[in-house]
Amino acid sequence: MARKDITSRLGVDVEWTLMGTGPAIMQAFGRGELDLAYIGLPPAIIAMEQGSPVICIAGGHMEGTVMAGRSRWLGFPDAGDLGAVLGQFAGRTIGVPGNGSIHDVILKDAIARYAPDRNIAVRNYPWADLVTEAIATDEVAAAFGTPALAMAIKRFAGGKILYPPSRLWPDNPSYGIVADRSFLEAQHEMVGQFLLAHEEAEMVLRNDPADAARTIADHVAVIDQAFVLETLQVSPRYCAQLTPAYISSTMAFVGALRKLGYIKRELAQHEIFDTSLIAKVHPEKDHY
Repeated sequence: MARKDITSRLGVDVEWTLMGTGPAIMQAFGRGELDLAYIGLPPAIIAMEQGSPVICIAGGHMEGTVMAGRSRWLGFPDAGDLGAVLGQFAGRTIGVPGNGSIHDVILKDAIARYAPDRNIAVRNYPWADLVTEAIATDEVAAAFGTPALAMAIKRFAGGKILYPPSRLWPDNPSYGIVADRSFLEAQHEMVGQFLLAHEEAEMVLRNDPADAARTIADHVAVIDQAFVLETLQVSPRYCAQLTPAYISSTMAFVGALRKLGYIKRELAQHEIFDTSLIAKVHPEKDHY
């Protein structure tokens, strides 16, 4: 859905802001610059635990973290399980977007669980483009990030997917809709309309990815339709609903975040999610 379309539907001027990582988004919430955001939930949970007055009100995408690297490395299934794939990088560095992003948390949790003795270093970058460049120059040996990052590594660094998103962390909340609580209360009806538009956009991603790729490519201008379509096909699990699997996977992140030292206490489900609005907007079965 085009920006002018959503602005017309909501009856207000909508200002869109692009940010490099989830932690940067939560910092903007803290400065009072955002009312709603598309974001991977771990950085939102970190901010919630620190007192940020935000709540997740809708889903969006599952399983949006991929491991990628140069083609010389073995990937799944040739190398075996995740421990074997990570084991190739003993003594090396893996690049990932910002500290506390969903990709960063999945990477550090994977190292802690499957390769704790392999001396694998993690290097964080403020923008995914910098991770692609780091792969191309061998500054890092592999990367964790979005499907778009994986496709950029494939196209611009002669790379490939080393471990698929469905196996890294099943049903992970790669992004959802987070809202400032006071904004949600004051603009409840308008947020409901926004979620209707959100699900319509998710429907296009599911049912007509070629059209979605064309729209995205035309808007972004620096990438072509083929690149976007290939990116969308890496993990085509799009829906606005907050399913039990989505919520359960998110709650597993709470434990991981505490274990990794990002939070001091484990939040309860009601502190992270408010499903009341999406239940009205999307009463039918989910489409993930």
